[in-house]
Amino acid sequence: MPGKTPKVVVIGGTYIDMAIRCSQIPQPGQSLSGTALSYTVAGPGPNQAVEAALCGCQVHLISKVGGDPFGQMARASLAEFGVNIDLVYTAKAKNTGVIVTLVNAKGENSSCVYAGANTALTPQEIEAAEQTISQANVCLIHGRLPQDAIVMALRCGQLHGTKVILNPAKPIQQPAERPGDLPIEYFSADILIPNLYEAAEITEQATVNVHTAKLIGSDLVARGVRCAVITMGKRGCMVVDRTSADHIPAFEVEMVDQTCRGDAFAGALAACCAVGDDIREAVKFASAAGALACTKFGSIEALPTKAEIIELLQTRET
Repeated sequence: MPGKTPKVVVIGGTYIDMAIRCSQIPQPGQSLSGTALSYTVAGPGPNQAVEAALCGCQVHLISKVGGDPFGQMARASLAEFGVNIDLVYTAKAKNTGVIVTLVNAKGENSSCVYAGANTALTPQEIEAAEQTISQANVCLIHGRLPQDAIVMALRCGQLHGTKVILNPAKPIQQPAERPGDLPIEYFSADILIPNLYEAAEITEQATVNVHTAKLIGSDLVARGVRCAVITMGKRGCMVVDRTSADHIPAFEVEMVDQTCRGDAFAGALAACCAVGDDIREAVKFASAAGALACTKFGSIEALPTKAEIIELLQTRET
């Protein structure tokens, strides 16, 4: 709406990403020299929040950091990008999460993740943010958090009619259940954005390829999701809702580092959905953001601005 800044709430884990670029990812027992180092705030929470902010949204991040210098670093970095950090909680007895990422010359990456304070986000802390969620146009949730906190966020969004986008990544401390056994609340999301393998696992689909993506998406919609957006990397996305299924092709760019591709996609999708209801146009916008994030080395510093995304979209149209 004219004159009003769209509001997005992002709920996701916060990490410090130590990314090292090298000619190839070392094998066990092998030691290689790195050629570049990136030492930044990362994780789905900050990455997606910053992307939404770069797209012109007013953004609140709900997350948890440790009572250590990394936690202070995360808060300062988020504030610099204009992300509201009032709901970034502190677990004083824990360390902030850390990701150590190795990126080879082809842009492929391998990571080791320490969840740290992210394991301590509670349903009560989500409930304390209920008013903020109720005032948002979109609530974007990344599933790599304690499951009870995710369920509370979904309930808050549904209660207040806030559009909810959920990436159903495996939760921290997942209970010993079958892969497809997700809480029923997960299927109350307006938009579910799993990658193809996550979606196949949820629906217990044995055959995983582009051709089965439509079937998998239809299964998710039948379970209650309003729209399933199945991401397939270089093969684009499959968008499935109650009316149709459409393939949105990926953008061809020179790959440098794919570390932040998914987070750029999710943050841009939330930003676009905060101002309109055309999910297919939103997916095109998000796909452009994800592609641009692959053209730079790093995480937050690789995220594209709204102007850059629009410029790439215009090159496809001409």
